[in-house]
Amino acid sequence: MCSRMGRQICRKNPFLGDFLPSRVALLRFGTNRPALPFPHPWNYQRPLDILETYFCEAGEAEPGGAQHNRYIELFGCAPVLVSRDPGVIRAVLHDTGDKPGAFDRDTLPSQGIARATGEDTLLYANGPLWRKQKKLAAKPFSRTNLFQPERFQDFEQTFRQTVVNRIDVLRAKLIEREMDSLQLALEPEIKVVMLEMLANNFFGAEISYERLRDHYAPSLERVIDHIVSDTVINKLGIPVTRRPGNARLKADYAAFEELTDLAIAPRAAKRGLWKQFESDVSNEGLRSNIRVFLAGALEATTSFATWALHHLAHHPEIQQQVFEEVKDIDTYLPEHLKHATQLNAVLEETLRLTPSLYFLPRRSSVDTWIETPDKRKLMIPAGTHILLDVWHANRREDYWGVEVSGYPAADFAPARWQNLSREEGAAKKFLHFGFGNGPRVCPGKFLGQLEVALVVGAMVKTFSFTAADPYLKPRAGVSTKPRDGVLVDLSLRS
Repeated sequence: MCSRMGRQICRKNPFLGDFLPSRVALLRFGTNRPALPFPHPWNYQRPLDILETYFCEAGEAEPGGAQHNRYIELFGCAPVLVSRDPGVIRAVLHDTGDKPGAFDRDTLPSQGIARATGEDTLLYANGPLWRKQKKLAAKPFSRTNLFQPERFQDFEQTFRQTVVNRIDVLRAKLIEREMDSLQLALEPEIKVVMLEMLANNFFGAEISYERLRDHYAPSLERVIDHIVSDTVINKLGIPVTRRPGNARLKADYAAFEELTDLAIAPRAAKRGLWKQFESDVSNEGLRSNIRVFLAGALEATTSFATWALHHLAHHPEIQQQVFEEVKDIDTYLPEHLKHATQLNAVLEETLRLTPSLYFLPRRSSVDTWIETPDKRKLMIPAGTHILLDVWHANRREDYWGVEVSGYPAADFAPARWQNLSREEGAAKKFLHFGFGNGPRVCPGKFLGQLEVALVVGAMVKTFSFTAADPYLKPRAGVSTKPRDGVLVDLSLRS
């Protein structure tokens, strides 16, 4: 601590290596910075602006690493490093784990999640506990397990039937009202479909659609919103149940517990994923992770699907191309999905331009040297809080733009993936980190891809839809979503 304070008094850069991050001033008057460079009760609902602040006027810094790696230090505290450098992001993610000297997941930005779900979860834990939790989740969520022909067919049929049932309701609304089009926000519809697939199809529960729509989905949404504010405002860590008043929020957390009970109950009969789950861990020992899967998977897949539909609503020509590809697909088997190249490109571009996980938090446990794929080296001092800024990294023109992919980095252009695929080693070189990367990659990646492909494919096959709002306006909390809730004019395809 003394050496850190001495270095800070002398304003010495705490990093070492071939490229040094540049310092961000805590306060800077007379500039157009969108926010202060740290969350507080008046700006925590604008996390993308906080990240943007780190790179405001970055062009004035030295070229290279200093432009894309910025840091801030409060006196006596460990530095906070924010990186939009894909090489640094990849190196840190691959050096994350439970090995000596590896990066931990930084728990500081997600304390609200820990209070809502538990500190012993796959999401929040570090070290040997994280490794144990990862082993528990590996089999039921693995690509090998999900895509076994007989098992995948079972999942695909139940998931598809759920999606078809809900789309039939929207179709019936149009027919019943004898309307050519209907304006509605797709996000609430998608959220309930995703929760139904997760709770009933995957966990094997038997909850009515109406109960999910009217009770559990709204309660879970309010819990997720509270998680963000709780991280910033509740510095004392007081649980919801011990706070005076706020009956609505307490009821929402109680509904979250009820939903967790309903997801665990089918374990005894080995329904849903429980057929593949082999562990002697008690039901109580699984509760925290089930909460994470219910809230986290719902948030991530809803974000992914709504952004994909949002982009297609703004690009009718691309929507038509996807329709031509999926109009004759009746089952979404792996071989069908593999050949749906336009749909896959839309999903990849969605994850690149508007990722659900817009930043990934890490923390260095010791002084750690990393090496980027282009052989640059950087020493990150012990205790550093690291925000890997995926949102802005994926908008870098020099990495994703015209000269590299044929399209501006800020544009939604699925065709860029065909151009990038011609590059040698493209799969490893062009990473959007949409599900994270490295040892702590999202365990529900393959399940999420399946669910979102089903929802987006079925929606495009049944409806044409155009955006009511011409602008892309994101909102961010635990994940990112379109600010307008994907408000569209929806029409039946003939």
